[in-house]
This record gives sequence, C-alpha cells and structure tokens, in this order.
Amino acid sequence: MNTISTNTINTAINAAIKAGKEILNIYNDPDSDFSIERKADNSPLTIADKTSHRVIADLLADTGIPILSEEGKAISYEERKDWKRFWLIDPLDGTKEFIKKNGEFTVNIALVEDQVPVLGIIYVPVTGILYYGAPKTGARKLEKADEDCTLETLTTSGIKLPVSGSDETTFKIVGSRSHMSVETQEYIDKLRPDHSQIEIVSRGSSLKICMVAEGSADEYPRFGPTMEWDTAAGHAIANAAGKKLWLTDFSRELRYNKENLLNPYFVVK
Repeated sequence: MNTISTNTINTAINAAIKAGKEILNIYNDPDSDFSIERKADNSPLTIADKTSHRVIADLLADTGIPILSEEGKAISYEERKDWKRFWLIDPLDGTKEFIKKNGEFTVNIALVEDQVPVLGIIYVPVTGILYYGAPKTGARKLEKADEDCTLETLTTSGIKLPVSGSDETTFKIVGSRSHMSVETQEYIDKLRPDHSQIEIVSRGSSLKICMVAEGSADEYPRFGPTMEWDTAAGHAIANAAGKKLWLTDFSRELRYNKENLLNPYFVVK
C-alpha cells in the first residue's frame, strides 16, 4: 500500500465535514419540500446530493486522485479499470432517512487502492459525529467534528474503535431501517441456536457498518442490493477496527472497482 499523506487525509476530512454542513442547510430549510421522494430536479434530496458532490469533488481535485461518485458523471469501466488508486464517494448515503428526516444519513468518502478501501471517512451531518479508519492509525470516532478537524484532532481527541463488545448476554444484529429482506431474516434465524438472546437493531445508511466497527453491534448481514460507494468508507473503518466485510460464504472480503459496481451480499463482523 502506498503511504497516504497527512495533507490528503486532512483534505478528505474537511471535504466530508463541509459537504455535511451544506446538506444540513438544505435539510433544515423550512422551504424544503420533503414530500418529493424521487430525485426530481427540484427536490431537496437532489439539491443536497449535487451540492455535497460538488463540494467534495472540488476539494478532492487538489489531491490529483481520480474520483468515482454516485452523483458524478458515469465513468466507463474502460476508463477506470486501470486506476490503482481512486476516491470512491457517496455524497449523501441514506436517501430514505433524509426524506423521513430521522437524521440517519451520512457523507461517505473512501480511498481505494488495488480494489481495497484503505481510508474511510463517514460524517453524520445531524449529530456532527465523524468516523475515520486507516491501517496505520486505526479507527476513531469523534463526537463533534467541526471544520477545523484534522487527523491530529482525531488521534488526540477521537475515541479509538472498537470501544467495547456489546452486551455478552445478547447477540446484537444491526439491520437496515428501510431494507430488511427475507434472506436477512433467514440468516438471523440460523444464528438463533448459537445465541440465547438476539436483539435486532434498525439503523439507516452506513451507520450500520459503523456500529459493528465501534462494537455496539456484533454483526450486520446484508442480503439486499448495495453499491460500492455505499460500503467502501465503512469497510475501511471496519477493517481499521479489526472487523471485516465478508462475502456471505466467508471466503473473502468485498472488492472494489469491479466492472459492475453492484456489491454482492455480505456480512460485517
């Protein structure tokens, strides 16, 4: 793995926080019409997506590293297949949570190298919480991240992850607040003989992966569709916390920059 410079990391942290602040302005605007669920050009969701993308793309451009974003222009596999290192971003993860106004949406920024996420930053605009993960520094959680936040802030003031395991008497599984599939339920049922008590917690967006990384949940099984930008930042944070995003047969972890950007089903543990 190539060394990631402190300046590059700080640029990405700043991009996530600034984008989150812009999203929050739209989210809290009393004139925003949240009855529009589709990404119509005039919906607050679309405005928030595009504004966040623009802020992040403008700041990350200074790093000279190519960007693949959910909201950016479509980039062909022919163009990106030889990328050794690139930014993979979701400017606003948690569409349904944003529309429902429950606060459980995030800004996701990952740096992917040779199909592996090596840096992950997840910012939660409503709470100001920032999650961070990279191999050399480990995983950190900062409760209140402002625009002056840097890698030094995270290492000196952030909480090292995982904080602790969940309650030993209860096996805690985190699932999607909006996408609980039949396959997920079947997977959970297979775990029941090994655990006297199973608690299922619903959470939106990439916060589900963060819960496993911080130790407040034991597993996150996902038997439903996700895209690479949905998981890459959380994947890097989970890895830095000693967790993995496994394929459901536990043969290997998820890989990135595939020709088809749709993820296979996975389990975080």
